[in-house]
Amino acid sequence: MKHTYQINGMSCNGCKSHVTEALSKIKNVQNVSVSLEEGTAEIQMSEHVELETLQEALNDLSGNYSVQLPGDHSHHEHPKKEKKKKQNGNGVFYCPMHCEGDKTYDEPGDCPVCGMDLVEEQNMSSGSSSDIYTCPMHPEVEQKGPGSCPKCGMDLVPKEADESAEQKKYKELLKKFWVAVAFTLPIFIIAMSEMISENPLYEMMDVQIWNWIQFGLSLPVVFYATWMFFERAWRSIKTWNLNMFTLIGIGAGIAWLFSVFALIFPDFFPEQFKTDAGTVHLYFESATVILTLVLLGQVLEARAHSQTNNAVKELMKLAPNTAIRVKDGKEEEIHIDEIEVGDHLKVKPGEKIPVDGSIIEGQTSIDESMITGEPVPVEKSTDDSVSSGTINGNSSFIMKAEKVGDETLLSQIVDMVNKASRSKAPIQNLADKISGYFVPAVVLIAIITYGVWALFGPEPAHVYALINAIAVLIIACPCALGLATPMSVMVGVGKGAQNGVLIKNAEALERMNEMDVLIIDKTGTITEGKPSVEKMVSVDDDYSEEQIIQFVSSLNNESEHPLAEATVKYGKSKEIEFLKVSDFESITGQGVEGTIDGKTIKLGNRKMFSDSDTSEQDKIEKSLSEISDPKTISWLAVDGSIVGYVVIADAIKKSSKKAIQALQEKGIEVIMLTGDNPQTAKAVAEEMNLSSYKAECLPQDKLEEIERLQEEGKKVAMAGDGTNDAPALAQSDIGIAMGTGTDVAMESAMITLVKGDLNGIVKAKNLSTEVVKNIKQNLFFAMIYNSVGVPIAAGVLFPVFGILLSPMIAALAMSFSSVSVIGNALRLRSVKIT
Repeated sequence: MKHTYQINGMSCNGCKSHVTEALSKIKNVQNVSVSLEEGTAEIQMSEHVELETLQEALNDLSGNYSVQLPGDHSHHEHPKKEKKKKQNGNGVFYCPMHCEGDKTYDEPGDCPVCGMDLVEEQNMSSGSSSDIYTCPMHPEVEQKGPGSCPKCGMDLVPKEADESAEQKKYKELLKKFWVAVAFTLPIFIIAMSEMISENPLYEMMDVQIWNWIQFGLSLPVVFYATWMFFERAWRSIKTWNLNMFTLIGIGAGIAWLFSVFALIFPDFFPEQFKTDAGTVHLYFESATVILTLVLLGQVLEARAHSQTNNAVKELMKLAPNTAIRVKDGKEEEIHIDEIEVGDHLKVKPGEKIPVDGSIIEGQTSIDESMITGEPVPVEKSTDDSVSSGTINGNSSFIMKAEKVGDETLLSQIVDMVNKASRSKAPIQNLADKISGYFVPAVVLIAIITYGVWALFGPEPAHVYALINAIAVLIIACPCALGLATPMSVMVGVGKGAQNGVLIKNAEALERMNEMDVLIIDKTGTITEGKPSVEKMVSVDDDYSEEQIIQFVSSLNNESEHPLAEATVKYGKSKEIEFLKVSDFESITGQGVEGTIDGKTIKLGNRKMFSDSDTSEQDKIEKSLSEISDPKTISWLAVDGSIVGYVVIADAIKKSSKKAIQALQEKGIEVIMLTGDNPQTAKAVAEEMNLSSYKAECLPQDKLEEIERLQEEGKKVAMAGDGTNDAPALAQSDIGIAMGTGTDVAMESAMITLVKGDLNGIVKAKNLSTEVVKNIKQNLFFAMIYNSVGVPIAAGVLFPVFGILLSPMIAALAMSFSSVSVIGNALRLRSVKIT
């Protein structure tokens, strides 16, 4: 019998192989065919196997997999393995090479695919020990936040933070490394003493005894300090996820096992394997030195890894642990976790702002450089928004908490950086394809190397064959290839976050580098996005200016558009009485309409009145001719007749012109698509030196323009801030949302600019250029290293130059290849993107 089941939780070929293996081991299961694309498993059984039995088999795997019948859309509840209590960190770990996509684990360990140590994700998890305060005299006294000891009255001090998982792993590896050095060094000295003509060691004891001593000294190195390499190698072969540790395990393992066998059964080997003393050439020193050098590489790699996410660590430090809450006129110090939406908080000069909110009393200057990357403090007053982690200037103020915990901008930035760091760039697909064939190819080359040297090499031919085959296995480094892209992405994404450029995923960086055309909106992108009413004008003698203001303000009071908000504010400043509106409707890209006192009222742009008769069109043209500056005009109609208009000004951002010029100098065509009238659009385009623009664009018009450019083969980026920009942002090759805009725009975009000005696009472009260049450097280094290193290790230079590569030198080169890739990626931290 054959059944098909739905498998949930698979994200990569590693998952597919694990699920296939687990299901195949079940009694009465004859054959298993798993489809990663469809998320299904076709199982052939000799007898029916219960669904619970299948689930129990998946529960034994490290991932969170579940099985259910096809068409069953309910969540299949299954017993999960009891998780170990987290001893450190935040309990989120992932593979630095992203072998399983964005899959994470809740415990430290090594990747089941590539064997590398899992890396701990840095996030804003609350309740860390750094938030805990304790008494220096009574360490058993602990509480969240500062205070005094209830026993002795002393001020509590911050409790020393627990070590992170990466710190513990680094220390563990370092400890094992020194153990390996302590036992490998004497082995190396004993082995190298053979090169001395009158070896003093052999005068002390027989060579056979020294060989047994080498064997004894090698045991702690193999079975303690570096045993994890053999465990990973065995697992890789068992699951057929061949990786770096496969080659290390085979190479060092063969050298050590050969030596043990030769030590116990020396008569088994022919004379060419033996020394003048009659003993077989042993390779304990090669095996242990290789393993120790690989371990050194792991130590250096662990240390370097901790620096790749420094940007996230620095962002996390911005959030303060405590805040001052003002309640009923009294101030109280509370822990940041206790803040609730609506709380009034006092922020003193020089303090970090605890959560997102708005100022309700006072004015100050805020240093937002840690969020936006801009060094100049921003002046803030009543009703202005403030963000968690930014630093107050020289005045105290009272703020209202509006977003707390994971909803704050700082938390969202950290979360976005983490997700982007775990994403995979398209350029990595090439490396992944190469890596899939890499290890089998290297093993085959090692076998060929042995055969060629055994047949054609000088005496002792088999000794040369063994040494060179081991060197081939050891020098090959697939991990350098795998690390080339993710390390650059991780550092680059962090660099962007520190400069106010939030990258949604790695693909965004690569696409940004390929950008040909940039489409920009006007309002909120080129301009400040803070419109203000300049005037409201009546063009009909039957309606006074006060009535025009009353109609416009009342109708727009039902709308959430930024322009509507400006008119409502203007009406309130004139102390206008708002009228009741019924049948209100918002027409996207045109305006609004409704019924007031039985009259049909329309307020909108030129497109809203495109079907009006000639007299109404003349009113529109006349009002346009009276406005020379780049202003936005909306017309008001009562029962189909235009009776007035409102003029709205929106100042152009100081940075817009300079940013557009910088982009044009990079060969990027900048096009403005705006819903505003042609006169305003033309004036703005001329001031910005734009060669191309379109006015009175509906959301559909922007979408069609992007599709047209894409059909021409252009790589199009779109920058916008409004709900009406969301379709165009989603259609573009790279959507860029201004951080001052709407949530839907940011959700549709691949890049978000925290500050919300065009200078951020220049930063994003420069960052993408540097990251892609860095990735290519890493890939070139990794490929050229393996392309040159493997043939040299095989002995291609020996016939001409007489040069052979010792397996120990090969191990040293292999260990530093990955470290070099990470080191090159770390250079991105110092590049200038402004």
